[in-house]
Amino acid sequence: MTDLVTFGESMLRLSPPGDDRMERTDSLQVHVAGAESNVAVAAARLGLDAAWTSKLPESPVARRLVNPLEGHGVDVDVVWSEEGRQGLYYLETGGEPRGLNVVYDRTGAAVTTAETAELPTGRVREARMFYTTGITPALSGTLETTTRELLEIAREAGTTTGFDLNYRSKLWSPAEARETLTDLFPLVDVAVVPEDDAERVLDREAGGETLARDLRAEYGFETVVVTQGKEGALALGDDEVHEQSAYETETLDPVGTGDAFVGGFLAQYLDGGSIPDALSYGAATAALKRTIPGDVAVVSPGEVEAVIERGGEDISR
Repeated sequence: MTDLVTFGESMLRLSPPGDDRMERTDSLQVHVAGAESNVAVAAARLGLDAAWTSKLPESPVARRLVNPLEGHGVDVDVVWSEEGRQGLYYLETGGEPRGLNVVYDRTGAAVTTAETAELPTGRVREARMFYTTGITPALSGTLETTTRELLEIAREAGTTTGFDLNYRSKLWSPAEARETLTDLFPLVDVAVVPEDDAERVLDREAGGETLARDLRAEYGFETVVVTQGKEGALALGDDEVHEQSAYETETLDPVGTGDAFVGGFLAQYLDGGSIPDALSYGAATAALKRTIPGDVAVVSPGEVEAVIERGGEDISR
């Protein structure tokens, strides 16, 4: 049985070395990027049997994406297509006031045509958890349908469902996201909700514990995890709220931090760990990710545990 099956788009990230500008660089660094595959990598590196499924074009560019994922221990189970292309994104980094600049080049990606019937639904039924994010249904009408159907298949089979709201303003408006995502929420067991996204998309003024309790009461989530950026995270399971502060870290590359947190959290959550343990594992994985170039958390259990041992406050009440 697979512990975790994730579904969504993965892209290749192309970046100028260091903080150079795209318009003048003579070379580009290549990294694998994608919320759901990032989560699968972190979870696999921390001990879960993790798989990522999607639809990719039959091309050397797509295989360049698959090879590193497999190298991290993720079981890649994709549909290979003769049509469509591989999505890319360009990331330019710089200090303030320039900051990060992202340019997406994903129109016509093969994944946008992925239908439920061609995906490994048997694997979803047999997994302990099926996980996806709010990015996936935003990519196309087809994927909106496929996301819903996969969540329904998982639910009917008794597979725990996990979902990260993960709002992307370059894909859709808050109103569009709210209509689609709140329609999916009743199919979700474990919800990850960034506090900022809840305010923008769900029009929730209250954050923290109030947000977690309100969302669970309204949508019936089994567990609600509210991420709060540099303030840390909290989770509501049963009737108890657990809080976890962020671990101190030096930021080299912030992209993928949220996915690293989820991967670390699920590594403990699905291994039978307590919610406080899962929160601390997620926070430590996120802290380590910020020191690593690229989108994925190239970490080990020993490194995560060392961060936890060095300190970080957790509060249960």
